[in-house]
Amino acid sequence: MTELDRADVTLLEAVQRNNRLTSEELAKIVNLSPTACQRRLKRLRAEGVIEADVSIVSPRAVGRPVSMIVLVSLERERADIVDRFKQAIRNTREVMIGYYVTGDADFILVVTARDMEDYEQFTRRFFYENPDIKGFKTMVVMDRVKAGFAFPIDV
Repeated sequence: MTELDRADVTLLEAVQRNNRLTSEELAKIVNLSPTACQRRLKRLRAEGVIEADVSIVSPRAVGRPVSMIVLVSLERERADIVDRFKQAIRNTREVMIGYYVTGDADFILVVTARDMEDYEQFTRRFFYENPDIKGFKTMVVMDRVKAGFAFPIDV
């Protein structure tokens, strides 16, 4: 784990809220020079503390207003089957988030679709044609209350 000081934490909190802040704006928030802020951001990216810089896109604006939370159970929990399914998740555009979990299901997925017909076609292709899938349960999202990836960070 990377050692973070107070300036790193302040910087990370700022870019988690808005990754489009200029070096000058960050410098005011962190109380460092713009150059020092950029050096720290570069180091945090290189060390994997910052995994990616992304924008949160409105699903409705891009024609994908339907989201589902899907609980997936595998036929057997063997390493090769788990690894194959993880790769399928990574390679599938409709799967926005995928978690390998403990409990009643093996995976939890967040899936996006244009409409329910689009989701049905996805299920046929992604679940029904996969012999490693024992079953899945779908919960349709009625309202996206919060969207983001900001983590609370302590020094």
